[in-house]
Amino acid sequence: MKNVAKTSMSIVALLVILTLSFSTSAFANGEKEKAPKNESTNSIELKHIGDYENQPIFQLNLTTSEADEFTITLRDSDGNLLYADKIKGTVISKKFLLTTQEIGDNIVTIEVRSKKSPKAEVYTINRKQNLVEETYVTKIR
Repeated sequence: MKNVAKTSMSIVALLVILTLSFSTSAFANGEKEKAPKNESTNSIELKHIGDYENQPIFQLNLTTSEADEFTITLRDSDGNLLYADKIKGTVISKKFLLTTQEIGDNIVTIEVRSKKSPKAEVYTINRKQNLVEETYVTKIR
């Protein structure tokens, strides 16, 4: 009986090892297409990293395979220019603090243009405030 239990445990362990060693990873977005030899690949990421005194802070990360020049513009929903800058490099990180007193609940649009690529990346930031009131009833005894 002990021998049968050891054998079945060994078989299960072997199957787990084989399954893990020969499995392939599949990603929801698929593999990135390879860029032509003359075209550089750009990775642009914008994320909310926190708040400072109730003002949201966003971080823009730019990564390229070759040195490139980027133009970054921030506009409000009326089209007013809030910020503009040109940055050169291969790995760039820039943080933005949005003052909510000046912007209010307007939508902010961030546009990133590469000098080597005709396509611009555009992000929008929507700020919504919700007041949530929760009431709990707890039985003590």
